[in-house]
Amino acid sequence: MLAHGIGGAKDLPIPLELAIAGAVAALVISFTVLAIAWRTPRYDAATSGRPAPEWLDRLTSSTPWRVWWRVFGMAALLYVGWAAVAGKDSLINPFLGVFYVYVWVAIVPLSVFFGPVWKAISPSRTINLLLARASGGDPSTGLYTYPARLGYWPAAVGLFAFVWLELVYPYSTQVGPVRLWCAAYLGIMLIGGALFGDRFFERADPFEVYSSLAAKLSIWGHRDGRLLVRSPLANLDSLVAAPGLVGVVSVLFGSTAFDSFKDSTPWVKFIQSTDLSVDLLDNLALLGFCVGVGLVLAAGTMATGVGEGVDRRTLPDVFAHSVVPIIVGYIVAHYLTYLVEYGQTTLTQLSDPMSRGDNLLGTADLTVNYWLSYHPTFLARLKVVAVVVGHVLGVIAAHDRAIRLLPAKHQLTGQLPLLFAMVGFTAGGLYLLFAA
Repeated sequence: MLAHGIGGAKDLPIPLELAIAGAVAALVISFTVLAIAWRTPRYDAATSGRPAPEWLDRLTSSTPWRVWWRVFGMAALLYVGWAAVAGKDSLINPFLGVFYVYVWVAIVPLSVFFGPVWKAISPSRTINLLLARASGGDPSTGLYTYPARLGYWPAAVGLFAFVWLELVYPYSTQVGPVRLWCAAYLGIMLIGGALFGDRFFERADPFEVYSSLAAKLSIWGHRDGRLLVRSPLANLDSLVAAPGLVGVVSVLFGSTAFDSFKDSTPWVKFIQSTDLSVDLLDNLALLGFCVGVGLVLAAGTMATGVGEGVDRRTLPDVFAHSVVPIIVGYIVAHYLTYLVEYGQTTLTQLSDPMSRGDNLLGTADLTVNYWLSYHPTFLARLKVVAVVVGHVLGVIAAHDRAIRLLPAKHQLTGQLPLLFAMVGFTAGGLYLLFAA
């Protein structure tokens, strides 16, 4: 359960140094081509995309469709909650697999393909809706207006709390602590929803923010209540910058990097040779990776000339959308094997939530397919491609935003610090991914 994927340089069919050099070259060449051929903004949330087929728009905006996914989310909560409360405290309890594999990892590809999945199935939203209807209130408004200055910072804190539980907390595979974390999360979401309405979920629910960010790379968007089909990069450009967005992407990117780093040979040797607390060191390293990513991103975006009316301090959040493809690329590279193989294991465990030999869902007899683990060369190549594609898309997104926002004399030179930051992310990410 703790091995998220096939790691180690032995999986790479080419020298690691050559893979890093090739990835950096792809990034630099992409930027050069963009500088020459892409001189005017091409993405505009107000005009991009075309209407989806009318029948699809009617279906996805219909009440039965929304109710169906609300019911599914609540049914899943009750079923998995039953396993969490009454099931055995062991690794075969499906509650752990659902929490770590489905909610955290599977939500990314699902959101990329289908849009903001968590928003559709969120039990917190459903419970808040039912409570508001029962009391005669409006679930979309709440009692107070959500403070704009908070932005995404609550979600960033919630995401850090999750990655701390998963990667650092020594009892992360025991049902009791994970169950307590989920109870605290649900309680905070319900209180926040009652106070601030649906806006709280959009900005403060860590899983909804996580899912919605990944969904910005889907082909599905909305404008004026109408379902649209548009390119993923045009959809990504529609992400509205708000305080704390850089904190969210820093936690997501930094925690994934730390997950690779903690298995690296230098870190393992250091842990074994020091008398300091391993838990303390892991906590400091996780925090350091997340803060470090944020500082590098802030430095790369703020080290440029700005036009009139542009506040330099807002630039990290304005350009944070360009890190989303990088995050998705690293999640695919780092967690793919974990998702495919342990995801299948979790599906079999879901049929036996009490660990007594039941087959309630008819999946208990399924066998796990380990094809990816048996083909490490293919897997290694797929990881490199995911990382490189994510960075190239990030460069494109940042370039389009820069030529719209920055003054003409800084449109290219102003992007160089951010390009250098992405080159560092690429080299460091690939090293950590394959040198563990």
